[in-house]
Amino acid sequence: MSSSPAMSRRERNKQDKLDRITTAARDLFAEYGVSEVTTQQVADHADVGTGTVFLYAKNKGELLLLVQNSDYASALERGIAAAAHVVDPVEAVMAVLRPVVECNRKQIENGRTYQREVVFGDDTEPHRREALSLAARTEAVVAEILGRDDDDATHHPDRQVQAHIVSAILFLSMALTANATKSVADVATEIEMQIGVLLGR
Repeated sequence: MSSSPAMSRRERNKQDKLDRITTAARDLFAEYGVSEVTTQQVADHADVGTGTVFLYAKNKGELLLLVQNSDYASALERGIAAAAHVVDPVEAVMAVLRPVVECNRKQIENGRTYQREVVFGDDTEPHRREALSLAARTEAVVAEILGRDDDDATHHPDRQVQAHIVSAILFLSMALTANATKSVADVATEIEMQIGVLLGR
């Protein structure tokens, strides 16, 4: 992430350390899996002290949330852009969700651990709050797509409920142990079939 010219030297230093920590954690988690990486290894890779890592994430779970949230946000934006001109609602919803599934399954263990941290993590931690915010944004985008033909799409109660169910389908499909060995395409197909049933297709 590039720093703004208006940032103070202290702010630039903080941002630089955060960027290095995020990159180090992303690289190590991707290569070895979150369970095989220590906070000390992340600190060494980022060339900072362990205490510095704890300023940005108080434990390894929060560190994973930091990394995955950034990737999830980018995936969601790609999905929203892809869905913009898709007319069929199921196909449009899948255009949004498919990049999220791909992001979550780049490293299966990391993706499933991320899901657990989102559900069971510390309510006071900022990276978990950000993860919940991303999930809520995904749900809102799905509700908007499902309500494109409604007069008041964003406030239609049925669409909100349907979007909430889609969110549950997405979460469970990515988190289930039974799906751990399935490909992105297989998981996406499973999600699409369930959404089709939900919408009476």
